[in-house]
Amino acid sequence: MPRPFTPKVITANDLLEGDVIYFTADGAWSRDLAEAELIVDEAEAQLRLLEAERDALSVVGIYLTDAKAGPNGPEPVHFREDFRRKGPSNYAHGKQEAKLEALENV
Repeated sequence: MPRPFTPKVITANDLLEGDVIYFTADGAWSRDLAEAELIVDEAEAQLRLLEAERDALSVVGIYLTDAKAGPNGPEPVHFREDFRRKGPSNYAHGKQEAKLEALENV
């Protein structure tokens, strides 16, 4: 018996900047997981993945990952995806650097 389908979001990395990005309901990419489209139907997930793969010139590593509905939008289910969305852990750059700069300017 097949396993039941779990909700998914489509994620990838921005080709030029390397940031983790998420596919939105309007077919755009966002760096904010809360803006990602939470897909609850398996057939729809496969169709949306095909649509996302049309952007293969600007994004890399496109895939479906498990997610759950949260109060502010989709949330990761697995540690790996939670870790990816927070950015690199070795030193502050990208999203982490921007947050540090914002805190320093307060």
